[in-house]
Amino acid sequence: MSQDSFNKGGISVKTEHIFPVIKKWLYSEKDIFLREIVSNASDAITKLKRLASLGEIDLSEEELSSFRINVTLDKDAGTLTVSDNGIGMSEDELKKYLCNIALSGALDFIAKYEGENENESGIIGHFGLGFYSSFMVSDKVEVNTKAFDGSPAVRWICGEDGEYEISAGDRDSFGTDVIMYISDAEKEYLDAAKIKSILNKFCSFMPVEIFFTDTAEEKKEDEEEHAINETLPLYLKRPSECTEEEYNEFYHKVFGDFRDPLFYIHINADYPLNFKGILYFPKIENEYQSIEGQVKLYYNQVFVADNIKEVIPEYLLMLKGVLDCPQLPLNVSRSYLQTNTYVSKVSAHIVKKVADKLNSLCSGDREKYNSVFENIKTFIEYACIRDRKFYDRVKDSILFPLCDSSYKTMSEYLDEVKAAGFENKLFYASDKEIQSQYISLFEAKKIPVIYMPQMIDTQFASTLEQYGDGISFMRVDADNSGVLSSKDSEDNSEALTELFKKISGNDKLTLKLADLDGSEIPAIINVSEESRRFNDMMKMYSMGGSGMDIPVDTSLVINTSSPIYEKLKVADDEALARYVYSLALLSYRKLTSDEMNSFIKESVEILKKI
Repeated sequence: MSQDSFNKGGISVKTEHIFPVIKKWLYSEKDIFLREIVSNASDAITKLKRLASLGEIDLSEEELSSFRINVTLDKDAGTLTVSDNGIGMSEDELKKYLCNIALSGALDFIAKYEGENENESGIIGHFGLGFYSSFMVSDKVEVNTKAFDGSPAVRWICGEDGEYEISAGDRDSFGTDVIMYISDAEKEYLDAAKIKSILNKFCSFMPVEIFFTDTAEEKKEDEEEHAINETLPLYLKRPSECTEEEYNEFYHKVFGDFRDPLFYIHINADYPLNFKGILYFPKIENEYQSIEGQVKLYYNQVFVADNIKEVIPEYLLMLKGVLDCPQLPLNVSRSYLQTNTYVSKVSAHIVKKVADKLNSLCSGDREKYNSVFENIKTFIEYACIRDRKFYDRVKDSILFPLCDSSYKTMSEYLDEVKAAGFENKLFYASDKEIQSQYISLFEAKKIPVIYMPQMIDTQFASTLEQYGDGISFMRVDADNSGVLSSKDSEDNSEALTELFKKISGNDKLTLKLADLDGSEIPAIINVSEESRRFNDMMKMYSMGGSGMDIPVDTSLVINTSSPIYEKLKVADDEALARYVYSLALLSYRKLTSDEMNSFIKESVEILKKI
């Protein structure tokens, strides 16, 4: 073949080959077939309503108010039927759309009547494959339809082999019945509870009322019908039209959580994003409770998936909520997103709205913000660690819990520490009980202490230091001699140094003498902040969490204002030194079993001398 010549043609796919693929692989889960058939019914009604609004057809008030979708289960007949009173199909339309796979009537309708307004049409179907999902659970599908234009009703019956026949239908009014004859292998779809569950999952917010009937159930004469869906969900309303009670009720209903959420964010994004939703911050009872959230993604009020990572950043997945994005570029199964700039912009907008909400609460309702902050602290820290831009948005609204149970922003804290003579320093404790001696020394100096008990707290502190605002975090038991002591002693401590190296078993121990501002604490232990953090990191990443026995820069600070110091200075009392060292250890960390046994023995010996 020459370079200038070429052939063109169309790929041929035989029905008997494509139907097995559709039956087995069209959708990621079989339950979706009912969503697709009900969505088609909803589209049929939406099209008819649209034609009426455009003046193309005349419908009475009664007809306009009586649109509905009926889902009927007949276990005896082995059928599941979805009926609508929508636009219906003529014989030509039926041949065009049902006898040609992947030819979408929705696209034709949008092209003819909507023009550039595709995303505002409310039409759900786009791919022309949804109808064929019925064959995933059926060995035969029957369609009985009558077009709104008065053309005769027509019936279409197709087996799982793809062979169909068309005959006269028997519908009196316009609309469509899709009757699925459930195959023997899929009898679970003849269970009423199963069908209700699928409808509740996928169709809870569809724009047309859906009614479910199980022919096996006897209906009382005066029993009132109730739609299984809410056609105007709260997220489609304007925030000004919604009350706090309605937001909470919506949360309880959608997520089955009896507790009220901490607060909510109502998103109503206009052009060009055009998406709506409500996000909730759930209440976390304790740190061991799972913080995995659930953000339900909808496409024109049809459920698509939970927690799609392309739309919701990982660090926001602890949120609960619903998002309806009618412009999402979904693939053929409407289950997975195709990444594009729109998805990125939606994600960025959600992050911005979350940050804006935190900032508005902090500046506008500080009392409430303080009360809920403990529940959202971990989320904010993790989000700031993962996303510098998020931190930049919320940094003025980050609260630090103090050991006295109050809260301060970073600027408030730094101002208070600056007044005590220290610039850009943030002092924290990781254990209020064990480190209580240190905390009391700081509080005596009017220096507030931040409480950071969790591993993520210290990771957060390191992240903030790296962000380059010139701040540094120091734990209260770090080498803070400039904070805790008024002056270093000039006394010769060489003999004491050797004594404490001996009783501690640490020949790298540094001894310092300092006046701890009148405190009677005999001694405290200081460890280099950098060395301790490195040691903590090695413990975290080592097997079993026990860590490696890495020596750290440890200092024993003997309080020269304590009366015990004079006794240590004039007598080479090894027992007293050991007891003082044990007391210092006890206020620094938990004692090991051997250390505790020795401490008890030392205490007994001292008591004997009293």
